[in-house]
Amino acid sequence: MNMIAWTVVLIVSILLGISYVRYLTVHPVRMGWYMFFSTLFLATLVAVIATQFDGWMIALAAGIAVVAFLAGYVWMTKRFLSREDPRPVPELTRKKGDTGLGHTAVIYFTHGEPETYDPIGWINQFNEFDEQKIAFVPLVARPFFVHSLRKSYLNVGRSEHRRTHMRTLKALEHQFRQMGDHTTRFYISFLDDNPRPDAAFIQALNDGASRIVVAEVFVSDSNHTLEGKHLIEEVKADDLGVPVTYTGPMWNLETMHTLFVERVRSHMNGTHKSKVGILLVGHGQPDEWDREFATETEHELLFRNKILDHFEQDGFPRKNLSLAWMEFKEPKPAPKIEEFSANGVEKIFYFSAAISADALHSQWDVPKLISKARNPRNIPIVNLGAWNDDPIAVQAIKEKILAAMGQ
Repeated sequence: MNMIAWTVVLIVSILLGISYVRYLTVHPVRMGWYMFFSTLFLATLVAVIATQFDGWMIALAAGIAVVAFLAGYVWMTKRFLSREDPRPVPELTRKKGDTGLGHTAVIYFTHGEPETYDPIGWINQFNEFDEQKIAFVPLVARPFFVHSLRKSYLNVGRSEHRRTHMRTLKALEHQFRQMGDHTTRFYISFLDDNPRPDAAFIQALNDGASRIVVAEVFVSDSNHTLEGKHLIEEVKADDLGVPVTYTGPMWNLETMHTLFVERVRSHMNGTHKSKVGILLVGHGQPDEWDREFATETEHELLFRNKILDHFEQDGFPRKNLSLAWMEFKEPKPAPKIEEFSANGVEKIFYFSAAISADALHSQWDVPKLISKARNPRNIPIVNLGAWNDDPIAVQAIKEKILAAMGQ
């Protein structure tokens, strides 16, 4: 038996497993190198097995190679998922008994999405679900999930999520200044981008805030809002005597419901309301998650149905107003688009209704699902995106903040 050949099969197979996970998960500028290494390791493995073994030994060597590959793959996957969150969190320098400078700080808190590929948000999500024993993507499939995330970035080039929220925050602050409020300070924070909500919270405390309002720019109460609250509560602001108020999500705010009607009106270009189809696409979550975070689905449905009510009250036929889900739930967007077409509409508008600012979902995932619809009449299908920095959205967020401030 050629011990050198067996050793080469074992080592190269492990290296192939490691390299393949790296190829699936690294930043796009580095994935070419790991594709090269993976191809090299695979070619070496095939060559060694084909030339150094005969008969049934080939099958045995191939079996050992598969087991060794999986060992390297699983080891590298676990190492990838154990990556520490690199986002900085400042040190809390404010001392107990410090009453602050008397102003209010608003922590603008939303989901967040890095402009370019960075998997740390999903790594944190995987780890959180594992701790809570909530079933999600199996361990061995997670590198492929992350690979799909990276592919979405490559397709769209850049997520507009962060820039859009920065514009929204700037517009929000401008409205407060126009009201004569020159003392309230505003801080951006993201669950899956930088700065984290706890980092923004600590900065507000260090800057002397005497009261903090956390503006939750989400459509629903969910594991995302809960995670943000946990991060903020770990700072233990109560020890400093600083009151903290949460605005709650946006699903029940009528101002937000009118946003969608106004945006469609501005894009109709003379098309009669009876000839317009409108589809509100929600995010969706697995049914088993509903048992843990029932308000996620409940609020998404209430939010979108209220919006459809506003469309109907404005004169749009109910038969041409519908809901769909991006993932996990039915119906999907394409069948609904086809229903509108069969109803004789001349133009279709769709929203990524649960997304606060354009992101991979609204820039790529939802349009991809829409493109699966059969459209024999070539009806224009217009993507009206997420909420974004629409003046109505800014007004709605302001209303939530003022209510939390008791104004």
